[in-house]
Amino acid sequence: MKFELLHPADQIVMIMERIYGYGMTTTSGGNISVIDENGDIWITPSGIDKGSLKPGDIVQVKSDGEIIGKYKPSVELPFHEMIYRARPDIKAIIHAHPPAIMAFSIARKIPNTKLIPNVHLICGEVELVDYALPGSRELGQKIADTFKKGVSTAILANHGMVVGAENLFKAFMAFETLDFCAQLEIRARAIGSPKSLRPKDLEISKAKQDIKMDEFIPKTFSSFERQARKRMCELIHRAYDQRLFTSTQGTFSQRLNENSFIITPYMVDRKYIEVEDIVRIENGYKEAGKRPSRSVLLHKYIYEKHPDVNAIIIAHPPNIMAFAVTDNEFDSKTIPETYIQLRNVKKIPFGSTFMQPKMTADVFSKQTPAVIVENDCVIVVGKDLLDAFDKLEVLEFTAKAIIDAKNLGEVVLISQEEIEEIEKAFKL
Repeated sequence: MKFELLHPADQIVMIMERIYGYGMTTTSGGNISVIDENGDIWITPSGIDKGSLKPGDIVQVKSDGEIIGKYKPSVELPFHEMIYRARPDIKAIIHAHPPAIMAFSIARKIPNTKLIPNVHLICGEVELVDYALPGSRELGQKIADTFKKGVSTAILANHGMVVGAENLFKAFMAFETLDFCAQLEIRARAIGSPKSLRPKDLEISKAKQDIKMDEFIPKTFSSFERQARKRMCELIHRAYDQRLFTSTQGTFSQRLNENSFIITPYMVDRKYIEVEDIVRIENGYKEAGKRPSRSVLLHKYIYEKHPDVNAIIIAHPPNIMAFAVTDNEFDSKTIPETYIQLRNVKKIPFGSTFMQPKMTADVFSKQTPAVIVENDCVIVVGKDLLDAFDKLEVLEFTAKAIIDAKNLGEVVLISQEEIEEIEKAFKL
């Protein structure tokens, strides 16, 4: 799907559907705008249900001030106009009130964007804007003054957040990523003290480039590969809807045979990924004209070293990532299902996946099907895609249960004697 070819009204409705559908705004809250090549601003209407917005509801505000549409434009139109004047490079703006961001907003704090590398890279510097009356020119001026500094993401004190970007999808990426960051920090603080990446870690991650691979043009696509591509897309869509990763983060792969596998592409929206976007890797060559995930070598080494592994998922769910950014160790001895599925989950240092992919591949075994990478991601392997996906779900659900349990009292694990009973009964 070519998002940039959609009419501004269609773009706004599509993104608002995602924001509302994932509980990141309310029926009456939030607003989105796009400024087109004529200088006209297309903006969400005031007081209209965000859960049933249609393209015909979007209001056009002409550059001369004329308003075209069935409804009044958002009351926040003034700050949208002032941002566009202050930053001609910005062509789209999102303002909403996700609960995690609201928590920081009313605490008048900014989420730590250096807990994992991509947050800082996508959101850049984030600033706190002093409170002013919603819809007022005073608020608009305060936001515009902040954006004039080069900041494109801001937390509004006792209000919400504002993001601007060169197009609406990039604005959504930053919006979604900062919300994820806020959720991650809140969960991490519930179990310990979050650890930031060092400046040199951020630089190393930033310098990580696409893997150079020779290309090949596929001559045929087997029925097995076609089905695998379809199933992969279905599970990616499900993983995104369950918030197991964000629109551009998260990698799936599946083995096709001894010498080939398919893998998700780099920087393609996971919400709308399609079978033709998936990349085949064959004998170390990549499918022509496509960019595989930058973790492609790690997947290659895991498949080479573990013949029983047929699927790999890399993701960043906020609950299990709380263990990745703190010193807390994740222990699977919580309920029998979790232990049976995950056994001994290990934690490895930041940078292992791209600096030492061969050594990282060695960590996996039947006893260790899941690995937490400090300040980075979690990796699960399975006998097939559904098995790996199930393990990822169990990992995230259990992490959430442990975090919630700590708010109730002491976490009591299954005893060693009970573990031995489980291992015997299930032939582990």
